[in-house]
Amino acid sequence: MPELSKDRIQQLRERLDRREAELIEEVHAVDPTAPAPPSKEPHNQVENLGELGEQRIRDAVVQAEQERDVGELRQIAVAKERKDRGEYGDCVDCGVDIPFARLEVQPAAVRCVACQERYERTHQSVVRIAPLG
Repeated sequence: MPELSKDRIQQLRERLDRREAELIEEVHAVDPTAPAPPSKEPHNQVENLGELGEQRIRDAVVQAEQERDVGELRQIAVAKERKDRGEYGDCVDCGVDIPFARLEVQPAAVRCVACQERYERTHQSVVRIAPLG
């Protein structure tokens, strides 16, 4: 474990707990099957391909946000497990201490900046939009 004081570790744990609570609330608040509330503005109810495309994009954004939130919840769980094992703050790739400044910004970080940059170069993100149908 890096040279983090008990106060700093507690501060980071509290941040993880707060963020976890926020994410759980957000994930439970989203119901992708719920219809959109009706608009108060006059609207022609013709559903053309453009409107269907817009709805598909909105649905994909909601799904992507939910996937991101669930992914962050997993990262928080891993950080808590690492803290319990005494490994919190150690880079999983090179073993060096992750600086407190990085953990302050990203309390669930498992890599130092150099290793995270290397990881991101070799693990590209892919945006997925569900097919029509």
